Amino acid sequence: MNLTKIGWIGLGKMGVPMAQNLLNAGFDLSIYNRSKKALKNFEDLNVTVFDTPKALLTACEVVILMISDDQAVNEVFTRENGLLNAEAKGKIVINMSTVSEEISRKMSALLNENGNEYIDAPVSGSLKQATEGTLVIMAGGKAEVFDQLIPIFNCLGKLALRVGEIGAGNSAKLAINALLSFHALGLAEAIKFAKEKGIEPSTLLELINNSALGNPFMKIKGDAILQENYHAVFALKHIVKDLQLAKDAGIDSPLANTALQTFTNAQSELGEEDIIAIYKNLSS
Repeated sequence: MNLTKIGWIGLGKMGVPMAQNLLNAGFDLSIYNRSKKALKNFEDLNVTVFDTPKALLTACEVVILMISDDQAVNEVFTRENGLLNAEAKGKIVINMSTVSEEISRKMSALLNENGNEYIDAPVSGSLKQATEGTLVIMAGGKAEVFDQLIPIFNCLGKLALRVGEIGAGNSAKLAINALLSFHALGLAEAIKFAKEKGIEPSTLLELINNSALGNPFMKIKGDAILQENYHAVFALKHIVKDLQLAKDAGIDSPLANTALQTFTNAQSELGEEDIIAIYKNLSS
């Protein structure tokens, strides 16, 4: 099946460039967004705006969600005029949000009852990768449904892998974000320790970046610490949410437990700043 009519829900920091990439690739794009302010990004473009998720799913072959959390997903599906109220069959909903495997299994089952399909397909990457179309996509769901969506995924990412059944994509994303938290916390602690021993942060980072530990994350976040630039690329509050989701899903990890506690303690002051702002919290 040639899926060309795509609906988009969620025009946040990541959602806007992702939706624009689909539009630029020639897909017939329609949009629903709770906040009308974000729609300004699509003024004067060939985009149809719908007032409800129900109307969007009715009009489109595929609807993609890129929204904040389980609560937002539940609302989009179950509210009056939500996705589950659409009198439509044979449609596919792709949930690219970072949410729990539990909400994916629940919404997938409800969609299936209506004759529609669901894929969870969260992404790894930030605004730069979303803009460039080089995200990494991890999907959970039926293989035959995933295969139909490959042309869409190819416009959004450099790699799309089906990692298992419904919820598996969510679990893979939580595993990756747990590792992300370890990297951020480890880098911050290493710089703090070295500085206490009289070693300049710039010197330590030069050593790290030229060693086997050097990678783009260390370079970017290390530079952010040097420049005291904590503008959120990935907000600290989001790693708290994701680590809590991993804990709720049963992660058994002393590192994850420590990271969750550390980031949670910093959230009230630094939640809107970047994840690497944890350095400020540790150094205060």
